[in-house]
Amino acid sequence: MKANRIPAFLLAAVAGTLTVDAVSADLAVGITRWMDKFEGTIDGKQITIMRNQNRSATVNPAFAKTSRKCPPFCIQPGRLAPGVETIGELEVIDYVKKMASGDNSILLIDSRTPDWVAKGTIPGAVNVPWTRLNPAKGADPISISEILIGQFGAREIEGLWDFDDVKTLVMFCNGAWCGQSPNNIDNLLRFGYPPHKIKWYRGGMQDWEILGLSTVKR
Repeated sequence: MKANRIPAFLLAAVAGTLTVDAVSADLAVGITRWMDKFEGTIDGKQITIMRNQNRSATVNPAFAKTSRKCPPFCIQPGRLAPGVETIGELEVIDYVKKMASGDNSILLIDSRTPDWVAKGTIPGAVNVPWTRLNPAKGADPISISEILIGQFGAREIEGLWDFDDVKTLVMFCNGAWCGQSPNNIDNLLRFGYPPHKIKWYRGGMQDWEILGLSTVKR
């Protein structure tokens, strides 16, 4: 049996359609070959995620330091806990897109303290500092309950937590050396939050900044 053959001119045409760069002509730096930037609205606020168009730009000095004292600033594992998915920048953007399309089952959470958030955060994120879910840092049961119920969608039935309809939490902090989002995640798992409803952006703000992606100040 003879193998099917495609004429050279057709093969070239097909190849051309697969390699067309979809980045807008007016943007020198896109996000991927097929996505130049993302614009949308979350909670009534217009957001834009794109990369810095200055190809001579360097990383934000706040994230340029390579060596912080360990502990507490120790390198985090790639897999934080069973069932908790570790994700990258494109997955974070995909979740932001879903949020902007009206999906209220997702919450992008910056787990850092407010002083860090003031330096810039990912568009669409809300701040739930790691201390607010940590009893060892003074977080009381009432305050924790207000977050679990009011923001995350949990229910309390006869003194027991019901997490059946909770939101998917996409959590991040300052990067692979940062323990703030891992601390939030650890406490949520202790409370019984389902691990498959937690996504962890391990690279955090350091990787986000290194890639020149948009930030907003809160």
